[in-house]
Amino acid sequence: MPNIQEKITELKELMKSAGIDAEEELRLLETKAAAQSEIETAWKKVELARHPDRPYALDYINRIFDDFIELHGDRCFGDDPAIVCGIGALNGRPVTVLANQKGRTLKENMLRNHGMANPEGYRKALRLAKQAEKFGRPIVTFVDTSGAYPGLGAEERGIGEAIARNLREFSQLKTPIICVVIGEGGSGGALGLCVGDKIYMLENAVYSVISPEGCASILLRDAGRAKDAAAMLRITSKDLLSFKVVNGVIEEPEGGAHTDPDKAADLIKKTLVKELDELCSRSSTILVRYRNQKIRKVGRWAESH
Repeated sequence: MPNIQEKITELKELMKSAGIDAEEELRLLETKAAAQSEIETAWKKVELARHPDRPYALDYINRIFDDFIELHGDRCFGDDPAIVCGIGALNGRPVTVLANQKGRTLKENMLRNHGMANPEGYRKALRLAKQAEKFGRPIVTFVDTSGAYPGLGAEERGIGEAIARNLREFSQLKTPIICVVIGEGGSGGALGLCVGDKIYMLENAVYSVISPEGCASILLRDAGRAKDAAAMLRITSKDLLSFKVVNGVIEEPEGGAHTDPDKAADLIKKTLVKELDELCSRSSTILVRYRNQKIRKVGRWAESH
């Protein structure tokens, strides 16, 4: 069966050779072709964001920061390996790093819970963020999770409250915060580490209120339509930049970050250094004011008449 582009080509040739008027049919086919291209582009980004060889947070942390020291525990329940927190140096500047961490092997994924954090992970991140504020260290977060862990234990220990508290507290922290979505930015699990003065996405990262599969199951009533849902959700870095949800997009090596992790890390590092040089020159009052203004603008829209 010919695809849409082949049908468009055939119709154009027929219009030229037979002199028939089929402009309306041609417009319909071109609209379908554009929609199909959008679907394929969005799904390709999802596949790249989930690529098994894609660099994870620790891959970037070890390449970008010097003398990184990981710190553990939320001082309430325990430690959550799905979120890595610590202190490192970025070109000599002390920085607090908070990151979602996935596992690459079965054993690692069991330890890291596939990057899906429990409440203690978000409370650990907040503890380290408050410490960073106290000692005047800027904060860098790396976001890469399909969402917070929806298990019974997580609900019993207050996963919703932990994420909500992070949203409130991070919006008021009197220290610079830069967030980078490096893979999947899924639902509230991503938001718990993604409130900052500047938010960046890697070129092939995705950021959304729900996974394409979840959206397809709930709204389209068909989990097999995940590709359609990915396009509907507008989850690509290009989409999020156009909505002004993120401040910028960091390019990746050709083929994706997994093809050259060192180059990908170097591109992220250059962005971090540049932004921190600017943000660290601002007063804490200005930082908080503009951070909150930015947050309040997300989601605003106007009808055209």
